Amino acid sequence: MNKFTTTMAFATLSISSLFPSASVAADDAKHIPGIFIGATHIESETEFTFGFEYEYKLDAQWGVGAVFERTNDGAHSDGVAVGLAALYYHPIKNVRLGAGIGEERIGGAHPHDETLYRLSASYDFHVAEFGLAPTIAVDFIDNEEAIVFGVAVTRPF
Repeated sequence: MNKFTTTMAFATLSISSLFPSASVAADDAKHIPGIFIGATHIESETEFTFGFEYEYKLDAQWGVGAVFERTNDGAHSDGVAVGLAALYYHPIKNVRLGAGIGEERIGGAHPHDETLYRLSASYDFHVAEFGLAPTIAVDFIDNEEAIVFGVAVTRPF
């Protein structure tokens, strides 16, 4: 089993163990964990990105959360990890707009950290007890912009 397969299997088992068996209507859910799969485009590189996200809904319009993403081949194969805290606004049902601040950590021979600011938007489609949320985000890092796009699979409860 390669490193990616092992990581995704562990992530799936870990996150699925957090979900209660009783379902809650997505509109009433306070906790929204998810798995993100997509890509990050910066300069002329577009690389596979995966991660985890979590939102705690304060009320119908506002939520707070955290995001962790990993782009193993990013930064010329040095690997990039992103962690951030975010504030979310839901102007209408199923739409989520976010603003966050965090850190981008680049590995390799000369590892370093940069402050990251993120603006994001997603739309949540409900399929049974799960959500599918196409997402796009723009990261602002040290005078550069990265576009992150993909889909999050969520399980509100």
